[in-house]
Amino acid sequence: MKKVVLVATGGTIASRYDAGRGDVGVGSTGSAFVDLARHRLPDVEVEAADFAAVGSYMLTLPMAFDLVKTIRAELARTDVDGVVVTHGTDTLEESAYLADLLIGSAKPVVFTGAQLAADDPESDGPRNFLSAVMVAASEEARGMGVLVVFEQEIHAARDATKTHASRVGTFGSMEHGKLGEIDLGRVIFHRRPLVASRFDNSEIEVNVDLVKLAMGLDARFIDCSVASGAKGIVIEAFGRGNVTPEVLKGIERALAAGVTVAVTTRCPSGRVAPIYTGSGGAGLERAGVHFLGDLSGIKARLLLAVVLASGLDEKARAEALAAASA
Repeated sequence: MKKVVLVATGGTIASRYDAGRGDVGVGSTGSAFVDLARHRLPDVEVEAADFAAVGSYMLTLPMAFDLVKTIRAELARTDVDGVVVTHGTDTLEESAYLADLLIGSAKPVVFTGAQLAADDPESDGPRNFLSAVMVAASEEARGMGVLVVFEQEIHAARDATKTHASRVGTFGSMEHGKLGEIDLGRVIFHRRPLVASRFDNSEIEVNVDLVKLAMGLDARFIDCSVASGAKGIVIEAFGRGNVTPEVLKGIERALAAGVTVAVTTRCPSGRVAPIYTGSGGAGLERAGVHFLGDLSGIKARLLLAVVLASGLDEKARAEALAAASA
């Protein structure tokens, strides 16, 4: 019999409506799902380990890193075959990608959650949880990196993103597509993720900021980040990696102050590249900005947070950033 550890963090999947307050809040622990698995998946033993009971909008980078350490510890057990993490959907893709960067075990790690609360008559939580357990217990999922399972679809943590605020089929992988699906109890993979980087950090750099550009913005937010002690800044730039002239000046000031600056696109899909002149991507490359391929801004921030605390020298950091965003 396979053993899967459920690491519960809260989120909508563990939430219930409170009539007195008139709102929804976290109200159950992982043990509720153990009983569900016992009845629906008798060939898999599920053990619950409660990490937190919060909405994922309350998580911080230190908490997410502690979650990674908890997952690492469970995977190190010889009697454990995989881990499922139940997580709020707001920041699920961030915790999943951080785990993907920092966990080298071949054992499956699967993140899932819900869009409808546990006491909603149409809750998607039980279905998503059972699908996640099936994937975590499958031999096919070994060595696939951290996965996100939602609405019977399997996504790579690097690519998965929340695409809709409320619909149950919210997670997708944009232009790269899903890795596979769960169909009538079968775990089916169509492809393996080829772009993956792993780091063995004992810490991460939490002082990494994300600045998204809009028409006509100046460098105030970049200057504020530098003044408040940022060690790294990710710029969500226009198109292929272009910024306003004022923002380029702010980036140059940040670089002169020793802050690492990286750029990605604010577009939902596509890659940044040093193409355009002036304050376009070519100007950023000449200034010393790192280009992070097709990573979203929130995931580029996590990659930078990991690489800055990896102990690598400047040249090796640049190579690591390039490899992870290829």
